[in-house]
Amino acid sequence: MPSITPFLWFDDQAEQAAERYVEVFPSSRILSVDRYPEGAPQAGAAMSVTFVIDGLEVRALNGGPHYQLTEAFSLQVDVPDQAECDRVWDALIADGGEPGRCGWLKDRWGLSWQVIPAALPELLGDPDPARASRALNAMLTMEKIDVAALHAAADGVAAPA
Repeated sequence: MPSITPFLWFDDQAEQAAERYVEVFPSSRILSVDRYPEGAPQAGAAMSVTFVIDGLEVRALNGGPHYQLTEAFSLQVDVPDQAECDRVWDALIADGGEPGRCGWLKDRWGLSWQVIPAALPELLGDPDPARASRALNAMLTMEKIDVAALHAAADGVAAPA
C-alpha cells in the first residue's frame, strides 16, 4: 500500500524547525535525523529530519537556498477553542513569523499554517445564510481568528471589547 508523507525543503534549518514543531504539538516527536557524511561541505549537519506532528509523519530536507516554501502549501491545524488557537498561533509566529489573513500565518522558516478554531467552520456552515455570511465577512477582516468576534458578527451584535 502506498503512503503519502509531506516533504518540506529548508535551506539549512530543518532540524530547528522540526524541534519547534514537536514542541508546539502534543503527541509529536522526532523519529530520525540523517546527517551529511564526512567529506561533505556540511559534514555533521542535518541532511534530513523525519518527525511526527500530532500523528502526521513529515520529512524535511536541508537542501540549500534553491527553493523556498510558499503559501501555495500550508498545514491546517484544527483547534477546539480560542485558548488553543492563541497558544498554537503564538508559538508558530514566535521568533520572526508573520501573521496572514483569515487564520493563516507563516512561521519563521516560511512554512504556512492555518490555525482554525472549531467555531469557524461551524459558523461558516450555519444553516441560516445570513448568519454564515456575517461570520464570513468578519473572518475576512481577521488575522488570527477571534471566536468571540465571529459569534458576535454571526449574531449581528457588536464584538466584545
